[in-house]
Amino acid sequence: MEQMNTAAAKSIRCRAAVSRVAGQPLEMEEVEVAPPRAHEVRIKILCTSICHTDITFWRMEGNHPSIFGHEAVGVVESVGEHVQEVAVGDMVVPVFAAQCSECPDCLSDRSNLCSKLPNVAGLMPRDRTTRFSSVSTGEPIRHFLSVSSFAEYTVVDITYIVKLDVGFPPAMACLLSCGISTGVGAAWKVAAVEPGSSVAVFGLGAVGLAVAQGARMRGAKRIIGVDLNPDKFDVGKRLGMTDFINPNDTGGKTVSEVIKEMTGGGGADYCFECIGSTSVMAEAFQSTRNGWGKTILLGVSGNKAPISIPSHEILRGRSVIGSLFGGIKPKNDIPMLAQKYLDKGKSIRCIIWMDGAKERNSRVFDSALASVAVVLESIRSEGQLWSLAGVTFLDFLGV
Repeated sequence: MEQMNTAAAKSIRCRAAVSRVAGQPLEMEEVEVAPPRAHEVRIKILCTSICHTDITFWRMEGNHPSIFGHEAVGVVESVGEHVQEVAVGDMVVPVFAAQCSECPDCLSDRSNLCSKLPNVAGLMPRDRTTRFSSVSTGEPIRHFLSVSSFAEYTVVDITYIVKLDVGFPPAMACLLSCGISTGVGAAWKVAAVEPGSSVAVFGLGAVGLAVAQGARMRGAKRIIGVDLNPDKFDVGKRLGMTDFINPNDTGGKTVSEVIKEMTGGGGADYCFECIGSTSVMAEAFQSTRNGWGKTILLGVSGNKAPISIPSHEILRGRSVIGSLFGGIKPKNDIPMLAQKYLDKGKSIRCIIWMDGAKERNSRVFDSALASVAVVLESIRSEGQLWSLAGVTFLDFLGV
């Protein structure tokens, strides 16, 4: 296919789900998507998921008007100057973490946070402008996490792009762009879960279930899931989860007390917080054992509140570590995870609530999020190549 660069590309008018007021339903609007500039790629979105981080920022003031969405897969429509890594027609995954492969962080095994081109709130990372505007008013519209996938087309910097085989299932590729990679990566690369160890996972959404999967792959002996929804345990068991705790059904005990009892009094070797609640983060820390207990924080907190952890508890050998994107380097690790799927003869399992009726979307999401689901469903139902993925998990070893 002939490469379309900036000189040939023109602005595109398309539909997008625009967030104009914090916490209010998105508005379906016609937007103008500018051509890609140097080092940029314009993508036609094939599939997008709703991640809880989208909801966290959607509810926050100061992020509007914006086009949210950061878990997606698409096809390259045009490229800007100096883009050699991908071509028109390539299947790509846009991600919220850059990998320039040049800065000290990208060259180090100790970090996956690119220091050359970090996220710039609402804008493109190089020139700090936007590629979106309202067709009706000309008003600029903000980007979100350098992706903005709740639109039919988006523009992304090449450092935030991962190329995949064109034959890879789009719905599966979509999930690799955030939740699955975050969870599996956290168990593998951040915690480096040891064989025979005990693990507790707080919050069994897509990320939490992926953590459980990653812990099983690393050889964890006991994997304890913590969630208010007891139905999550049936899903978790297929991923190797051995125990389940409902915080509302502990007989007056704290979750940390229950976990310590389940682990012989010491506590879990590794605890993963996948919700974004500072109180749960503190409880996860209290659930780890003295000496080497490690707490990995994956959830995004919307209020930026501090975590309350007694200083003397840290002195007893416990540690807390934060993790964005599960510590993975996207251009290196996402193709590896995708290849694992292909190598296993598609024995990786992916449970996705998607392409369903609006009634199902309302059951999957809470009342606030249901409005987002309905907006995306309206795009899909009108013939566009859209899929709405809700609760998901991959089984990388088969069950």
